[in-house]
Amino acid sequence: MSSPTLSGRHNGLTMDLRSLDQLKAASGKNASSQSTIKETARQLEGLFMQELMKSMRATTMNSGMLDNSGTEMGQSMLDTQLANQMTGLPRGLSALIERQLARQMGVNTSQDGASQPLTLNELPDRPTLSLNRTDGSHVAAGLPLDRRMEARLPATTLEAAGTTGAASNRKLNPAESFVRKHQAAADAAERATGIPSSHILGQAALESGWGKREIRTADGGNSHNLFGIKATSNWKGKVAEVTTTEYIGGVARKVTAKFRAYDSYEEAFKDHARLLSQSPRYSQAMAQTDSVRGYAQGLQRGGYATDPAYADKLTQVINTALRLQQRSA
Repeated sequence: MSSPTLSGRHNGLTMDLRSLDQLKAASGKNASSQSTIKETARQLEGLFMQELMKSMRATTMNSGMLDNSGTEMGQSMLDTQLANQMTGLPRGLSALIERQLARQMGVNTSQDGASQPLTLNELPDRPTLSLNRTDGSHVAAGLPLDRRMEARLPATTLEAAGTTGAASNRKLNPAESFVRKHQAAADAAERATGIPSSHILGQAALESGWGKREIRTADGGNSHNLFGIKATSNWKGKVAEVTTTEYIGGVARKVTAKFRAYDSYEEAFKDHARLLSQSPRYSQAMAQTDSVRGYAQGLQRGGYATDPAYADKLTQVINTALRLQQRSA
């Protein structure tokens, strides 16, 4: 018989880290039940799906015309419900996580289906997964926001999802391809500036929509400007003039602006590194490279973008870039 603590959770609208704490406590009273480890796997999959929805939403272009706190709350509730509906599907991620957890915890299943005693006390008090709300606060209170902890899924989840070993043969999605394509240039920029490559890749991904909205020159050529750097009066190189969205007085407007154009992506990464490391405007960001949130806020305060939600969006996309780096490592 399953524990009362677990009942009704499948119909919940949201999943959070407190649920994992409750599962951990319940496992001590119901150590021999297979339902405990099954529910743990489902909760981990739910957390992953919610972060996936957040990352997708963060990289979606908004018109700004109908955006307000009400629509944002409604969209957030819808995203959470969609994540919940994608969780626990047959032959899905939770089944893989369940098998991985059972294997790592030494759970042996006999031929009649009865499981040997198990305990979830081996699980960490909190899974090392960074979940940032739009106000920048951390869902798992007390976890430090640093490069070692942010946006890191438990190793068991990544292995169960097929992100190691044979996964190297699978087809990469656009975000994974973007990270792998520009990883070397980002590493070079990190060595030159001390800015983590995940921060650099995340900003390039946000500005270019993971490479899908790259700035084009008048003749249709590629400007290689992944960072949306404007061509100010002191710029002597090539220029691409395009229509973009700027926030004027907090209102999104379409304007025509000139952007720098480069001969290669490597040149764009180098110029971006020079801009951030040499301009006093971004000194706050450079002083907080050990914190994703602090770095993103420093760039916004320095005026890198006019979008009032730029720091929130950048934080989420950098977290995604960091996860992708860890998966391909």
